[in-house]
Amino acid sequence: MIMQRILASCLICLSLLGRQGGEGITTAGGSPEQLPSPVASKMPLITSEFKASRIYESFRALSTVQGKSRLSRRYVNDTSAYGALRKARPRTASADMLSRNISSILENLLKRYEQSQLPTHGQGLPTVVRTNILIRSMGPVSELDMDYSMDCYFRQYWRDKRLSFQGPIKSLSLSIKMLDKIWRPDTYFYNGKHSHIHTITVPNKLLRLDQDGGILYSMRLTIKATCPMELKNFPMDRQSCPLIIGSYGYTNQQLVYEWQNHDDAVSFVPGMTLNQFDLISMMHRNFTSTRREGDFSVLHVAFNLKRHTGYFLIQVYVPCILIVVLSWVSFWIHREATSDRVGLCVTAVLTLSTISLDSRTDLPKVKYATALDWFLLMSFLYCIATLLEFAGVHYFTKLGSGEIPRIDDEWEDIGALGYSTGEIADAAEASDDSEPANSDSDVFVFADHDALHCELPLPADLNGGGYPKRNTFSCPIYNNQQQEAAHIFPRLSSHASTMERTTQTEPPAVSRMRQMWLCLKGDDKFRRQRERDAAAEKSVQGRQGAGYVNSISLIDRVARVAFPMTFALFNLLYWLAYGMYKKEFSWSMIKA
Repeated sequence: MIMQRILASCLICLSLLGRQGGEGITTAGGSPEQLPSPVASKMPLITSEFKASRIYESFRALSTVQGKSRLSRRYVNDTSAYGALRKARPRTASADMLSRNISSILENLLKRYEQSQLPTHGQGLPTVVRTNILIRSMGPVSELDMDYSMDCYFRQYWRDKRLSFQGPIKSLSLSIKMLDKIWRPDTYFYNGKHSHIHTITVPNKLLRLDQDGGILYSMRLTIKATCPMELKNFPMDRQSCPLIIGSYGYTNQQLVYEWQNHDDAVSFVPGMTLNQFDLISMMHRNFTSTRREGDFSVLHVAFNLKRHTGYFLIQVYVPCILIVVLSWVSFWIHREATSDRVGLCVTAVLTLSTISLDSRTDLPKVKYATALDWFLLMSFLYCIATLLEFAGVHYFTKLGSGEIPRIDDEWEDIGALGYSTGEIADAAEASDDSEPANSDSDVFVFADHDALHCELPLPADLNGGGYPKRNTFSCPIYNNQQQEAAHIFPRLSSHASTMERTTQTEPPAVSRMRQMWLCLKGDDKFRRQRERDAAAEKSVQGRQGAGYVNSISLIDRVARVAFPMTFALFNLLYWLAYGMYKKEFSWSMIKA
């Protein structure tokens, strides 16, 4: 473009230089042709100054063109930035215009909008509200208060054609202040105890409007709802906690609730877990609830939970089993150690009482016994049975061991039997001459018709009174009535003859069941007989030079086997009954 201008200026200069003396035009004859006066007047006078000025102007134009080229390049650079700014400015302006248009649209929509009327008012159809829930967290589940809590996103969808609009935007996100200007469902939770909307840092609500009038209303809630529980199988129980959603004032003729995306109506955030339970299943349905005001459309969801038993195994079951097993140690403790055995059993009972009271602090005071109560009760019974077992050992075998002192009313009048004090003294002297004195083995035998009374030497202060005190080492030895009555024991030739007579005159054996019955009855005659038998056995062992050793009770021997076997059987049946039981959930058994 610049070169063309330069060439044009050069051609003009050359054309001007070729017209020297241009007052006229030379004709073919060589004479110059005179132009008409008007034309001649318009032709400029070409002089040398005029030629120089034209050449100067051409060069000036060239520099001017070059300067303009530089300015044009700067202009292009400047206009590129300005173009970008120019492009941005129209977009901001259009956004401002759009926002003003949205505000005007909403104002126009709300001019004749009646907030108190349902979207389907006057159409004869109920308004349909679709709902879904996304649960973020769940728990704790309280057995004491029988409730549970959860944090969730609660969403509701409905269509209000009165709010439909036309525009380039398909969906509008509105301020929550619009909620006070439009109709919204009066949804509430039938079994809710305490629920609230999160307000930090702002109220956690979302309102969105579509072109066709569809409205999305979402909020973040923490819901605390009742959960009726059946605790008969606690802590191996399964619970179903319901959540019931419905309208407070609109009947099913005006408002109907439905689950949105029925297969995914209630969902959970991935990785959500509960501390005490496992979520094994979930059920939801639509149904109609009948109240005094009419029939209402209701949404029902049930969370089926299975309790973790690990805590109770560690804190209750294992300690109780170990305490019961520890109480059985008393079966191997000598029956003479009364304080040791009683103290061990009492300590076990008190420890179980502490565990039982601690395990009941988090449970309601229900009218029935739970599975944990049955186990604690059986543990109590086993510890108490261990204590009662020792009481039986003490009563049946401890009695008659020679350690129970006699009372003063058991003095026996020897004179009434026909024996003089001199005869008693002679019997004592004869016994002293025959063998060394031994308080455990020296006995004197006096015949009285059919019984031999074995007596120990009397204390010095009682020898003159004629009333010896019968010691617990006395035993009845029934004599043959046909033999001649003997008055003094030295007449017997030896200890063997005494034992022979004892063997020949033993009373008939009494069955163990009868012995137990007589002991429980408190028969005094049988008690005295047992004392004499025990004293005779101890006396015979002393004569043979062997120390008397208290043998192991037969009751203890039986208890060592019976208690562990029965307790193991009880545990087997207990865990089969409660551990293997699986509760099947159905709508009929869920308490709303």
